Formats: sequence, structure tokens, C-alpha cells
Amino acid sequence: MTFSVLSPKQKIIFKWCYDGNYRAIICDGAVRSGKTICMITSFILWAMKYFNGASFAICGKTISSAERNMILPLMDIADINAYFKLEHMRSRNLLTVENGGIKNNFFIFGGKDESSYMHIQGMTLSGVFFDEVALMPRSFVEQAITRTLSVENAKLWFNCNPDSQFHWFYNEWIKRAEERNALHLHFTMHDNPILSEQQIANAEKQFTGVFHDRYIKGLWVSAEGVIYKDFAENTERYLVDKAPNDIIRCNIGFDFGGNGSAHAGICTGFSKRLQKAVILDEYYRKEIISPSQLESDIINFVRKCQRNYPVYDGYFDSAETTLIRGIKTACAKERLNFNVHSAKKSEISERIAFTDLIMSQGRFFVLKSCKNIIEALQSAVWDKKYSNGKRLDDGNYNIDSIDAYEYSIEPLMNDMIEAGQQKGM
Repeated sequence: MTFSVLSPKQKIIFKWCYDGNYRAIICDGAVRSGKTICMITSFILWAMKYFNGASFAICGKTISSAERNMILPLMDIADINAYFKLEHMRSRNLLTVENGGIKNNFFIFGGKDESSYMHIQGMTLSGVFFDEVALMPRSFVEQAITRTLSVENAKLWFNCNPDSQFHWFYNEWIKRAEERNALHLHFTMHDNPILSEQQIANAEKQFTGVFHDRYIKGLWVSAEGVIYKDFAENTERYLVDKAPNDIIRCNIGFDFGGNGSAHAGICTGFSKRLQKAVILDEYYRKEIISPSQLESDIINFVRKCQRNYPVYDGYFDSAETTLIRGIKTACAKERLNFNVHSAKKSEISERIAFTDLIMSQGRFFVLKSCKNIIEALQSAVWDKKYSNGKRLDDGNYNIDSIDAYEYSIEPLMNDMIEAGQQKGM
């Protein structure tokens, strides 16, 4: 990869940090607008020009997302590798960059929850790059910023796609950019010169509702109304009579009930090269049952799915560790070829955005016989009390089946996104 052609805004990313007028840069806006790769490259170039033997931070939502979005693409940039020696030590979450007698350390951090600030506490940093800053807790971001206060000429890079207009970063940094001595650049896909008009047109079809407003239009807006609006209004488009013949693997997701909620299981199949996700079967039981009866139901559901599909892994609500241990024991006793895992339970907003993405790409389907999940997807609505994208869960909606479905697809979300990108979706 080279930087032979840059848009005017991308050029500003490479120039702003050398004139001394700003302490920070904020780049927000649409997805695929060419922000991230230019920012991480300019961050490295600036650090190597002005510092030697210094420490910096490269922060993503998680360490793995920081590596995927920034470190690995950086390692492939010919212009960078022609001038610098880069070494990525994954075991230490560290990138070192050298040029002659100059060497700096770039520590990689994940700002995934409120406890993340402790990992960066106590360090002295000469600069910080925040990728996906709107997904990070305020405590982590502010702790990282304080680590730079004792370093003269330290600078900050902020990169994100929009969230709600009530988000703390929007109100504290974007609306106060001038006051905070920060340069704010708002990007659209037209600011990325490598995208053709056809690619932009295709990308604009990838999201619906609030995600289209945020990720395509680049607007900071609240989530309101029905979550999966197109699914609710055009349900038949997503339904199939039978499983496709190219299903190569399946996962079961399971959400445990209690306090009025239901026990729900979903079997999701994935096609060759992860081009499609298809909900193939479901379990739903709302009445109160004993743990032994629940274990028996799960064993029967797994067996039913395995008779029809290649099912070897299940992902269960990690809040119920005792039930999970009992299910593992029951599966071993029955000699099922089935691996029991705790669900990852990533941010709900991320799971919703992923499903919206594959729906809009024509890669999501449900067997017509799965009535509970169909109704759940049709009726799910945003909770107006929260600005960060939560579903309303007041007992009137079937959130349990949706949780179970999301547990089943979580392990393959990133792989499916990459598979779609490779196909130009």
C-alpha cells in the first residue's frame, strides 16, 4: 500500500501536527472514508520526527481490534517500511519503530470497559491515538490523556464513527473542539479517493435506519423506533423454506430465562466462505423449569440440530456459570460431540450493527418455521432511556431469542465482515 493519491482532508491529517497550532485532531464521519490508515501513519511519522526513546499509546476498543484496524495495515504500507523498521511483539502488546539511532515504543491498549483505565495508569506518554473513541468509556480516554500532560508538545489523535448526539465525546470534544485546541475534520466517503462512485453507491446500501445515518451520512443521532425496520416491513425477503445446501458449519446460542424471561436457543448456519448466515432452528420455553429439565431440553435440542446440520459448538449466557457447568457435564455424560462455551457477550450495539449490516447486504436469512425469532426481530425497538444503542427489555418483547441468536453469531462476526469486504460488499 502507498499514498500516491490523497484527498484534501487526508492531506490535512498528515500536516496538522507540524505547525504547532493544535494539540489534538478529531476525525469523525462515515465508514470507509479513509480516516484510520492516514491517521495511524501520520501518528507514526510525527512521533519519529520529534521524539526518541519515548512511549506512545495506540488504543482501540480491544487490543485485537487495534491490531486488526491499525497495526497490521501499518505493517503493509510500503512507504512506512521503506524508512522504518517495525517490530510487532504481540505477547507484549508492543510495536517498536526504528530509523537509524531513533527508536520509539508504541504500546497497544484496549478501552473496552470501565476497568480498562487501570492498564494505562501510571505511564508517561508523548502521544495517544484513539481509534473508535466513541466506543471507549470516558474513564479510559481521560486517563490516557492525563498520561500526556507532563510531556511538552504531546499530541492526541481521535478517530470515530458517530454515535448519539448525547454521547459524552460529541459534547465534550467535538462541540468544544476550538475551546480544546483541537482540529475537527468531518469525513464522508467522498473524502476517500480510492473509492469509485459505484463503490460509494454500494456502500450506501449496507446499513439501514440509525446505522445508515451514523455510518453512511456520518450524523450523530439517537436510536429510535423499530431496530430492524426493513426486516419488519419486508419480512418475506429474509425467509426461506429450507436450509441452503452450502451450509458448512453451525453454532447454537442459548440464553437462560428467569424473572419472567424465557429460555431460548437458536441454531445458526454459515455458508461457504461465510457469505450467508441462516437461522435454522430454535428452542423457546417460558415457563419455570428445573435445571435438570433444562439440561434435558438442551440435550434434545442439540441432538435435533445435529441430525440435520453440522453443529459442534454452543455458546451459552455466561452470566449463569452453574448452569453451564451442568450442561457440560450432561453433554459429556451423553457423549455428545458438542463443545460448550461461554458466550462472548460483546456490546449490544455492536451485535445489532452487525446484523443490520448483513441484512442490508442480503446475507441474512431465517427458516420460516422459526416463528419466535421472526417475531422478535420484527418487534425489537430501541430503548429511549439509553443513548448508546440498547434494546427495550421491559418484558413485552422477546429479547431472549435475539440474545441467543447473537451468541451464536458472535464468534464469526469479524470473519463475516472481512468476507463481505473481500467480496466488495
